[in-house]
Amino acid sequence: MRVLHFFKTYWPDTFGGVERTIHAIAKGTEKHGICSEVLSLSRSPDTNTMLFDGHMAYKAKLDFELASTGFSCDVFRHFRELSKEADIIHFHFPWPLMDIVNLATRHGKPTIVTYHSDIVKQKTLLKFYQPLMFRFLGGMDRIVATSSNYLRSSEVLRAFSSKTRVIPLGLSEGDYPVVAEETRVRWSSRLPKRFFLFIGVLRYYKGVHVLLEAARQTGLDVVLIGNGPLEDELKGKVRQQNLSNVHFLGALPDEDKVAILDLSLGLVFPSHLRSEAFGLSLVEAAMRAKPMISCEIGTGTSFVNLDGETGLVIPPNDATALSQAMTRLWNDHQMALSYGSNARRRYETNFTAEQMAQSYMELYREVASSR
Repeated sequence: MRVLHFFKTYWPDTFGGVERTIHAIAKGTEKHGICSEVLSLSRSPDTNTMLFDGHMAYKAKLDFELASTGFSCDVFRHFRELSKEADIIHFHFPWPLMDIVNLATRHGKPTIVTYHSDIVKQKTLLKFYQPLMFRFLGGMDRIVATSSNYLRSSEVLRAFSSKTRVIPLGLSEGDYPVVAEETRVRWSSRLPKRFFLFIGVLRYYKGVHVLLEAARQTGLDVVLIGNGPLEDELKGKVRQQNLSNVHFLGALPDEDKVAILDLSLGLVFPSHLRSEAFGLSLVEAAMRAKPMISCEIGTGTSFVNLDGETGLVIPPNDATALSQAMTRLWNDHQMALSYGSNARRRYETNFTAEQMAQSYMELYREVASSR
């Protein structure tokens, strides 16, 4: 069976949460006889079209971007050609151009869409896009929500609940390198003895401004891995307030990230807006048996991190609540260990890439046989 994944970006141009999910599905379902291909946009389509970890990553030329949406004239031709060879088209929402391509090409193939997030920031543009969005989602054979929390809290998903399935995102330990002893020693000597860790792109919905205020209130050491649009602004705030306990490391390779995660007391994940639909960094922390602190925003973050079981869940955008949660874990070593052990068990039960791939394989077969 051939499956064509379609999303606005993919490796090697970017490799964020959605891209990692596409990769995990493609790699995991290959073991079950699924041949996956991925089509996305790129400013260097010829150079960046390549074989990636067992599947082809095709690129169409990115012409311009508007409101976080990539546009391309070339993508219609590429999609039409690739969809002819596919048994199933697997879309990854949101990306408005994808809706247009789907309608314009009239490919007639069975369709699945993984609904990664509501559209949160572009409220004005959403009013104009909504008719197309509902037509696109209404035409899908199946819709996949990444958590039961998101299915319940999304007004859009509730309108299509009868054909929506929940398949949690998953990660494979095998996709992460074994940490060399010299890497562990290097970071152990460079970082504070005890610290909380943040992992993620520095975007508007990540709540890092709240984390910085909590670091100011508590004086506890906080290490941040990742870069992004707000990096300069956040670093400026740290300099202005002279927060010597806040340490920005930038984007790092996976081996370094895993080494630092292992050294940390736990993961702080202060995302405060629904743009954070799941939080793969939480799954990474659970995989390494680390306790977590996250916010209740009605999305998958509270599906991964269960309050009082795998960590602490606090109100969003509340620096005082975050300070108190960090202090509790800092002062109660046994609680932190217990939450971490529970998180590891929850990862093994719910969030492995193998489980996710198995669920998608079954859904592919169901959709293909229903046509």
